[in-house]
Amino acid sequence: MQGEICLFYCKSKHYIMQPIYIETPNAPLPGGHYAQATRWRDLVFVSGQLPIRPDGTKEQGDIEAQTLQVLHNLKAILDEAGSSPGQVLKVTVYIADVALWGQVNAVYAAFFGAHRPARAIVPVPALHYGFLIEIDAIAGIG
Repeated sequence: MQGEICLFYCKSKHYIMQPIYIETPNAPLPGGHYAQATRWRDLVFVSGQLPIRPDGTKEQGDIEAQTLQVLHNLKAILDEAGSSPGQVLKVTVYIADVALWGQVNAVYAAFFGAHRPARAIVPVPALHYGFLIEIDAIAGIG
């Protein structure tokens, strides 16, 4: 983006910002009418990521393998948007069974290291394709 970027008024002129839709071949392409992520100003909103590899194959392994694949997808999308895991502000983790929380938390902690974004873990009765986990995130840029 070049020039002056404003949400309301800049030098007496009204500017309307448009969202930027993020797409990378390094994460699975959307399976519906949504973007992998949307960038708005200095924020990136990453759509829910399932454990699907960039080539479209499904990670059907245990919860640790599925969690790691989802986090790899998240990183690829953040990279494309000009962000990184260290700039993640908020994460929502959907899991098919609350009993999986400990295993998910271990993989998640190893991935993020000392960085601790705000997080919610939401147990749900079922996820698409029978997966055990889905994660969406909000990250900063800059």
